Amino acid sequence: MRVLLVDDQALVRSGFRMILAVEPDLEVVGEASDGAEAVALARELDPDVVLMDVQMPGTDGIAATADIVAADHGKVVILTTFDHDDYLFSALRAGASGFLLKNARAEQLVDAVRAVGRGHALLSPEVTTRVIAEMTGRGEDEPTRDRRDQVELRHLTEREREVLVLLGEGLSNAEIAERLVLGEATVKTHVSNCLTKLHLRDRVQAVVLAHRAGLVG
Repeated sequence: MRVLLVDDQALVRSGFRMILAVEPDLEVVGEASDGAEAVALARELDPDVVLMDVQMPGTDGIAATADIVAADHGKVVILTTFDHDDYLFSALRAGASGFLLKNARAEQLVDAVRAVGRGHALLSPEVTTRVIAEMTGRGEDEPTRDRRDQVELRHLTEREREVLVLLGEGLSNAEIAERLVLGEATVKTHVSNCLTKLHLRDRVQAVVLAHRAGLVG
């Protein structure tokens, strides 16, 4: 799994590189010190995962994330020392697949890279509750939101509903395929159908809806 490191502090990048270098299935293919360089290197190197700092001179990590995701040049995990809702939700809106604080343990960082690279949507435990609360509450009272969710869920086939439940549990397409004894291409089609029918932008929103609708405990 190919990883691009983005942080304006060389010492931080060096620390991340040391953590990832000992893992036989992970390879650091490049380093960038700002958002503009990150976008250029992602285009050149086409990494599987980009570990992205938020606050950097010039183009920040949020803008760089939006560019990289839009061009399909890798999945992005946001890493920051700032546990602020503004960064979190801006990163998710930009298309980030994961969000970790820099005080995460080394094994959490490694697990995050692997999980996101395999198609998971990953949030650190510290922020998951806030994401669900924010993204489920926006502008609607709870009964109205629940009724709307149930109406939209009725548009799903039985198989699509099964796929949504497994998405809510954080499984990747390959893991869903194994669980349901389906081809991975078939699962990808079901996931796409779920997102379309439920008017969701990405897997993160699917995870939120699955929790909100009570499909996942």
